[in-house]
Amino acid sequence: MTFSHDVQHSLGVVVDLVNTAPESGGQELLPDVDALRAFVADNMISDVGTLTRSDLANVQALRRKFRDVFLAEQTEQASALVNDLLAKARLCPRLTDHDGYDWHIHYFAPGASLAEHLLTDGGMALAFVVVAAEQERLRVCYAPDCERVLVDLSRNRSKRYCDSRTCGNRLHVAAYRERRRAAG
Repeated sequence: MTFSHDVQHSLGVVVDLVNTAPESGGQELLPDVDALRAFVADNMISDVGTLTRSDLANVQALRRKFRDVFLAEQTEQASALVNDLLAKARLCPRLTDHDGYDWHIHYFAPGASLAEHLLTDGGMALAFVVVAAEQERLRVCYAPDCERVLVDLSRNRSKRYCDSRTCGNRLHVAAYRERRRAAG
């Protein structure tokens, strides 16, 4: 299943947001408004006004709700969680082309706060995944000591680790060393 660029981008933002929470990596990666500004810039989130401590608190609260969708084991559970998210969203779909991207849809209302923006676009992206019967692509990293989430957009649904250079490589090296130890 191929998702449009804007859905893939929104899914990436959701993953990055969820992975800023302490339960994903052990420390708070959005501790202040400056870190939130950096998150917005790093993820190329458009139409964001001046950020405040209130924005920070609202975005931090949203992370847990998104994470719950990744942890849902059944489609019905994921659907209920996404519906709950979208029930709180102020949807205002509109076509836009900006920052070198072709026409795509923004779902957040003009002038929306950052949390509303993330809730709306992220909630819609998660809804597209569930509706496409692709919920299995929403995962927690398979590394036993990692709680980061990921979206597997590979063709054969083979992505297992949040980062193949860290978690994946670390586990492959450990398995290799164990095989060598067992053989020797």
